[in-house]
Amino acid sequence: MFPTFCPAGPQVRSVLLMDALGGGFRHTVVATDNRLEAMELVRSAQVETLPWTPPEGAMAGVRFCRDLLKRVEPDLLLTYNWGAMDAVLAARSARLNRHVHHEDGFNADEATGLRSRRNWARRISLRSTEVVVPSANLMNIARKTWRLSRAQLIPNGIDADRFRRDPAAGAAFRSAHEIPQDAFVLGAVGHLRPVKNFPRLVRAADAAAFPSDRPAVVCVVGDGPEREAIESAASKAENIKVVFTGHLSQLTPAYSAFDAMAITSDSEQQPVSLLEAMAAGVPVVATDVGDVSQTLPPEGRVFVVPLGPKVEEELAGAMGRLAAAAGQRGELAAAGLERVRQRYSLSAMVSAYSEVFASALRR
Repeated sequence: MFPTFCPAGPQVRSVLLMDALGGGFRHTVVATDNRLEAMELVRSAQVETLPWTPPEGAMAGVRFCRDLLKRVEPDLLLTYNWGAMDAVLAARSARLNRHVHHEDGFNADEATGLRSRRNWARRISLRSTEVVVPSANLMNIARKTWRLSRAQLIPNGIDADRFRRDPAAGAAFRSAHEIPQDAFVLGAVGHLRPVKNFPRLVRAADAAAFPSDRPAVVCVVGDGPEREAIESAASKAENIKVVFTGHLSQLTPAYSAFDAMAITSDSEQQPVSLLEAMAAGVPVVATDVGDVSQTLPPEGRVFVVPLGPKVEEELAGAMGRLAAAAGQRGELAAAGLERVRQRYSLSAMVSAYSEVFASALRR
């Protein structure tokens, strides 16, 4: 049960797990916004989808979920984030113990401060549930604020070989999207929603001191409700070109076309796109949110800037420094790839989740 099954971090991770778990599992996906674009990423898993169609009225979502659980009779229920709380409450009222809840971070409404009512709701409704989080930052919140003694930390993981840099694919990507081959390309990948603050990316890049001998291009990969606001910011840019690709199911060509990547979010935990960029040898400029800094190799943390009143100015400075440091970008590429292979492998993530799912099934 997801708030959305658009191809954002939790959904990408879930598809990786579905494929890795193999044919012994069948998966049924419900998204409360009926957005199911991440289904395009499924390779081999047996996955079906069901519509979200509760009637109007208080607690209608909880009743709908209870009826759905009776009809589907799942061996294991997986819920994701605050937007799936109706299913959490339905499972609790039905005394379904075979349940794992995932918390991956916060939208714009909690980016700068958690809501006390939601804290209490999580504390009460999840106290006897297996809970998984992807970052040390969120683990601290789960244990201290929500007081969830069963919370576990499982970092995100990827198959680094899938994102191996391919110069020919990168050149073809640039041609397909009318990006000059000699441009300095600053990329961004993600679901276009307010908490990601892509307009901040555009404004900071427009103010950055990119090399004068290369045109500067910001390439935004993804789609979502914030696209119009990003396009508005792009229309005011004077020193850069902004390219929108929409959602892409294959990201290796895009990463291969990037000279650097930017994460300018107000809130993150451990973005899957960060790991993908590191695996592709793309150095990163980022805001200091969640576990972003700890995930990067130590050499790359000098390009992470704190949130605050000067965040755009500091991002612009970091973008300019990284663009000017061609030799350092090569060193960061090697360090990032090595760190992903050692600490954030797909096999380690699958093994950890398999243990959590097995434990929940035994209940």
